[in-house]
Order: sequence, then structure tokens, then C-alpha cells
Amino acid sequence: MQTSDVVPDPNNADVDIDIYGWVLEHRTVDVDVVAAGTGREVEEVRRSVSRLRASRLLHVSPIDPTVAFAVAPDTAAEQLVAPLEAQIRDQQRAISGIREDLGRFLPHYLGRRSTGESLEVLESLEDVRGALNRASLNCATEMLSSQPGGGSRVPEAMQEALRRDETMLQRGISIRTLYHHTARFNGPSQAYVAATSVLGAQYRTAHELFGRLIAFDRELAFIPVSDGSWGAVVIREPSTVAYLCNIFDQTWDLASPFSPAAGQGLEEVAREIHETIIRLLAAGLKDEAIARRLGMSLRTARRHIADIMQELGAGSRFQAGVAAAARGLLDLEGGVGVEVEGESVQPS
Repeated sequence: MQTSDVVPDPNNADVDIDIYGWVLEHRTVDVDVVAAGTGREVEEVRRSVSRLRASRLLHVSPIDPTVAFAVAPDTAAEQLVAPLEAQIRDQQRAISGIREDLGRFLPHYLGRRSTGESLEVLESLEDVRGALNRASLNCATEMLSSQPGGGSRVPEAMQEALRRDETMLQRGISIRTLYHHTARFNGPSQAYVAATSVLGAQYRTAHELFGRLIAFDRELAFIPVSDGSWGAVVIREPSTVAYLCNIFDQTWDLASPFSPAAGQGLEEVAREIHETIIRLLAAGLKDEAIARRLGMSLRTARRHIADIMQELGAGSRFQAGVAAAARGLLDLEGGVGVEVEGESVQPS
């Protein structure tokens, strides 16, 4: 039974309300009498009575079909809702049964795929998403996330992550996320941040990130596998999880609060990106490595590099490094860090 089959049509609400009020007062559904009393057409009354009976708002006497009683709306609603609620209960029992039946296989799955109790390798994107969903449901206090790559996350994955994050925020879970500066220029990332910030999530950006990480309650962490696939490594070993969370905290303290590209801080963000590219060029990194480090597309990275080379009047990377050093643009003490491979995995 479809709800639309029993609930009065809103397009005919005025007619149905008139007929319902007439029957409530006069207790008759004699179409001629009702039509005369309400000023409605006979056929219009007949259709309205049919709708009202289907929605349980009218009860016609089994003895005299012209006699009818108006039923209280909440009573009619209970009559219509009862079978739907029964169906929902049946479906809930079926869902519980499926979870219970398939849950018996979980110990065997974990026993085969785990490398000890503190480490588990998930090879497929479906397994990663399932594990993240379970972790978010069990999360009690805090989720930390580092998402390199600017706006490169898959839209479907972002929608799924948005649902998870909103649910956790509504439960009072603290959420902090790091992005590359380039995320400020990405529309979907801006929309994602705007949607969850109003619920209490916090976001910051940095010109360089240490890698991809999702951690729950400082007890469970997800990092990408090193083969460039969509898999992930689940870490439960306390010291390792604590180490990863400390790296996150240090990066967070140095990062800038997220704001759209047109907002405050754009000039500072652009300057940091510019200086970082100069340092990476001087260190000899290739265009692909620079793009990956800064979370931008290869095309965008090459455009920045071309602008910098032109600004420095350099014909080669070596000349660019010399010119940058001469202008005091290189932080020779700080170095350029270590290139991190295998960050194509997007577990969320």
C-alpha cells in the first residue's frame, strides 16, 4: 500500500476539508445533501468522500450507507501507520539477522588478513570504507584527519565522509582536519568545510603535509598502503598511533585556519606556496614530485614553476636555485624535507 493511495491529495485539500467538516456536523454522506449544503458539485463530493474514506477520516455505517461519522485525524493516522510500522519492525529484524549471520565470519577474516593484533592490511576500497564507517560509529571523543591533495578527493568518497562526519559531530565528537593550501581554491572542498564547520568541525591548511592519516580517539589509525592502490593499513599499536597523532598535532599548530581563496590570508597562502616551490626546485625535485608535495595538479605546478623561473630570470633549475639564494629566498637551515611516495590512496 502506497502512502499516496490513502492520504488526501493536497490539490483537493479545500474540497476535502469542506466535506469532512460537513460530515462531522451532519453525519451524512448523501452526495445530494452534501452537495447542496457545501455548494460543491455532486461528482466533486462523490470523489472527495471516496478519498476521505480511503484515508480513514470517514466511517460509513454498514447499515445505512448514507450515514457516516468523521474520525479523529490522529485515530485515522494510527490506522494507516500501524501496518507501515509493522513492516519497519520486520525489516529491522531482518537487518539484525543479516548482521548476526555474517558477523560469525569476521573472526576468520581478521585472522587471515591481520599481521598480529595491532596491524591489519585492507586491500580493497570497499573494505577500507567499511572499516572507516565502523570506526566512526565507535568513535567516542576525537577524529584527526590529514588529507593531502587539495581538491583531488573522489566526490563519492567526500559525500560518504560528509555523512560520517555530520553523524559524529552531532554526537559531540571533535573533528580536526588538515588540507593542503590548494584546497582553499577547490569548490567541493570549500562546500565540505562550510557544511561541517557550522557543526563544530575545525579545518586548517598547510603548504606541505606529512601524508594521509585518519585517527580515531588516538587509539586507531588508518594510513595508505605503499603500493599506490586504494588500500589502507589499520594500526592499533598504541605507541605507533600516538606517534602519528603527535605528528598531526605539530603540523596543526603550524597550519593556518581554513578560509576560501577570496578570504583573508590568501596573500600569505600564495607566498608560502611560492616559497615552497622555490625550495623544492633548488632541492632538485621533479615537477611531478613538487605537484604531489603541494597537493596540486601537475599542470598547475608547472604553471607556478614557469612563473617563478621567469621572475628569477633563470633558464634552468640550477640557475633558479642560485638566483633564489642570492635574493635570500631559500631557508638553507630548514632544508626541504623528505619526499613521501604512495599517497594516491584516499580511504575516506
